[in-house]
Amino acid sequence: MTGPPVRADLLSLTPDALAALANRGLVKRAAKDLDAGRGPEITVAADGGIGGAFPDGAETSLPAGAGLEAAACSCAATGTCRHRVCLVLAYQRTAPTGPEAPAPDAAAWSPGAFDDDALARVLGQRALTAARRTLRAGYSAALRRPTADDPVAHAELATCTVRFLVPDELGYVHTDAVAAVRGEVTVLAVWAFRAADERGLTGGEVRLDVGGAPGESRAAAPDAALDAAADLAGQVLLEGAVHAGPVLATALGRTAADLAGRGMHWPAAALGDLAAQLAAYHERGAGHDPARVAELLAEVHARHRAARGPDRSQVLGTDERAETPLARVRLTALGCRVAGTAEHRTADVFLAHAGIALVLRRRWDVPDGTRLTGADLAGRRVLGAPLRSLAAANIVSESAARSAGRVVRVAAGRVAKTTVTPLGNAWETLPGGLLVRDLAAEARALDALPPRLVRPRVEAELVRAVEIAEVRDIGYHPGSQRLEAVVADAAGTTAAVSADYSPHRPAALDALAEALAAAPRVLTGGVRKDRGGLVIDPFAVLTGDGVVVPDLAPGEGTAALDAPAPAVGDPLAHVLTEALAGCAEAAHRGLLHTPPGLRERIARAGADLDRAGLRTAAGAVAALAAALAADDPHRTARAWAAAHIRLLTTAELR
Repeated sequence: MTGPPVRADLLSLTPDALAALANRGLVKRAAKDLDAGRGPEITVAADGGIGGAFPDGAETSLPAGAGLEAAACSCAATGTCRHRVCLVLAYQRTAPTGPEAPAPDAAAWSPGAFDDDALARVLGQRALTAARRTLRAGYSAALRRPTADDPVAHAELATCTVRFLVPDELGYVHTDAVAAVRGEVTVLAVWAFRAADERGLTGGEVRLDVGGAPGESRAAAPDAALDAAADLAGQVLLEGAVHAGPVLATALGRTAADLAGRGMHWPAAALGDLAAQLAAYHERGAGHDPARVAELLAEVHARHRAARGPDRSQVLGTDERAETPLARVRLTALGCRVAGTAEHRTADVFLAHAGIALVLRRRWDVPDGTRLTGADLAGRRVLGAPLRSLAAANIVSESAARSAGRVVRVAAGRVAKTTVTPLGNAWETLPGGLLVRDLAAEARALDALPPRLVRPRVEAELVRAVEIAEVRDIGYHPGSQRLEAVVADAAGTTAAVSADYSPHRPAALDALAEALAAAPRVLTGGVRKDRGGLVIDPFAVLTGDGVVVPDLAPGEGTAALDAPAPAVGDPLAHVLTEALAGCAEAAHRGLLHTPPGLRERIARAGADLDRAGLRTAAGAVAALAAALAADDPHRTARAWAAAHIRLLTTAELR
């Protein structure tokens, strides 16, 4: 006679998965009760249903074939309670193990294996009907497949995340979307995995477009609005920021609005940023940067070209400006960045949620004649708490909504439904997608991404928390007003920490240098590849004394900072930097106005690239030099775009 079936679904629930279905506090309390002998007396029914009788009189049951939400308990708690969680933990400690109870291979399955009958049976036919409407319009998804180290499959949709916590079980799917759309987004996530499986996209992280109207090719040529954007970028190139007049700036704004109205948000944002750069130049604003202008021009051309490919929606932006209300969510603050202009200040608080980073943004006007720094903003209340507290806290909210660009909004007048508590050790328990312990692995993950010029323009895309084993060098470059440091992980792999001075956060570099000298454990910030190495733009530092948020530090930035160690020469970085600077100077002056000296400089840069072994980039730069000498405006604009796209991508990926 065989005993009752083993509940593989309950055995597969990790503490993190239980915390997602309940909350981490309940999991900890349930484990303490179990360790103290206050666990349940367990009974297992023939069908696999689990019952538990607790010493305090509560009786709890976990039906077979259903998730934790279907559990029942006689206690007074509403929703998931500690008894339900404790029963799961108690069953995991007492259930049979060995050959008769094999653990499921999490890395060998895909949520795409669920068929539509199973989806309808568990989620309801209404969820499939709603999802089919989205499928007909088409949608984008970023998928992370399960591994032995992280057995949870993730689907990142436009406005929410769906996680499959237990292999082959639809009863243990967690999403941050509100209950009204949970079934629909779960179906969309399953269909995204199914589409990836059918296309043979089996990598650990996959981005793809799913669905779309029959007969409508995603590889179709961009429409007239996108062509107009590329033509305008070409005109800016030919005239240059120096000569671009108000008519051209007005056309940029008009075309950006047209693109946004057609759902092409990423090129629209690039044109908007370009218009702002031109305005800053003509107003003699400090925000103007010729290198940034050149990058934006290259981005418009790159998205115009890449829009002919299969990933059109990811190149151009989502087709809708959807904002999804979130269920009760727990967010972990990762620090803050203070920026702004002469007229306003902004504070971006970065928040970890379900393996990705989001942004909570606040803006304040600066009255005439006043000075508003990060230290002044530190006491301003955001979500009912001072900004200095919010930037290093755990946040639980029942009134948050998330946009497709990963910006969080909390409904006005509902701050009471949001609580802010101390951070504790939350950074050290972040999921693998956010917590970086292996810098070499993170570098490989960044290498696998599409080039930055054509990636989705989502906020905080590469914000990470990096565990630090050693700080090897800290130094200040007075010429560029930049603090740089070298940090290493436990394996000795290094990354550069680079922070620029800003008058809006005058004491930030002093606070950062002090925190880095205090044996930091974790550093949060934006991570990028540059000139062959990892670079971190820091937002906050966890030391033995607590969290330091440099942008909010008080003071005037008067501390004496040591000079950095002598830099080791990098010939490839040098020739790339020179070529990029030459192309940026040409865009600044205008291709119709380049003097002979600049043309010769670009030709020399091409020759230097060739000698350094970067022959494809060298060919593109040489073609630009030849086009400049031939005095053919259209040919020159095309050659400039090809050269700068190639140089930026080479610098990012090498």
